[in-house]
Amino acid sequence: MGILPEAFRIAAWATLKLTVTWPPSLRTGWASFRRSSATPSIVSSFISKKLDTLGVAGYVLVVNAAKTQKSRRSASATVRERVARGGQRLWKHSDFADLPSGAVAQALSRLAREGVLQRVAKGVYYRSEPTSFGPSIPSSDAVAAETFNAPVHPSGLSAANVLGLSTQNPRRAEFATHAAAAPRALRNALVHTGRPLARTELTAEEGAILEFLRQRGVYSDLPPDATAERLRRLLADDERFRRLVRAAPSEPPRVRAMLGALGEELHKSPKLLGQLKRGLNPLSRFDFGRLESLRYAREWQAK
Repeated sequence: MGILPEAFRIAAWATLKLTVTWPPSLRTGWASFRRSSATPSIVSSFISKKLDTLGVAGYVLVVNAAKTQKSRRSASATVRERVARGGQRLWKHSDFADLPSGAVAQALSRLAREGVLQRVAKGVYYRSEPTSFGPSIPSSDAVAAETFNAPVHPSGLSAANVLGLSTQNPRRAEFATHAAAAPRALRNALVHTGRPLARTELTAEEGAILEFLRQRGVYSDLPPDATAERLRRLLADDERFRRLVRAAPSEPPRVRAMLGALGEELHKSPKLLGQLKRGLNPLSRFDFGRLESLRYAREWQAK
């Protein structure tokens, strides 16, 4: 007989014979139940004997359940924190690939019920910001991009907007994908096709970082120093930087050089920085655009 059926049989026996209800303290573990002073001694003695026969497995079941509940609470708090920090943008489950998928789905649904997010498509949520004309709304092209099977990342002014480097909304949304042809759902947007397949595992924000570097930061509204500071904040997370380094070999050399210069300022792993530098021709010089003032630009072969 399984652990739970056995436990419930014991509870039923105690209730029927001695009119004693199963105490709530069972939920905190068998030991606390045996110590309960509110339980008649005869029942306590009987239950202790029965529960002792269940062995370690019963205790492991309770401990594992507590760990699962704690993990879900932690994931929910992480999702809420990232959404609050992310500002106006679209969110989907894959943006939280490092967290348990079930906990992410519950957290996003809860934020939608609370009005923090709006559900704009299946599995796609939007965080709006107040404007003089009311709450902001996502463009239909941006929503369509999030539901397309092949990864679609913001590009151009759309990328700068997603990264918090511009407050301008482009008249025509701009995206990049590794697909050979633009999806029909984005027929009104400018779509760059044939981007590296290595971007497949990147989030929309990470793909936007590579697009921003590819375009030398020309779409930033911020001064060069503020642009660099914003990028450093976006790259501070070690796991994010590692994913970008894995995708970098398929990017133009200037992208690897700018990513390396930013990583040098953030004191990233020498091993990761070495991977970026090994792919650069030592005789080449690269146009860093608005990022030419980076502290280690010259060491990373900026013109």
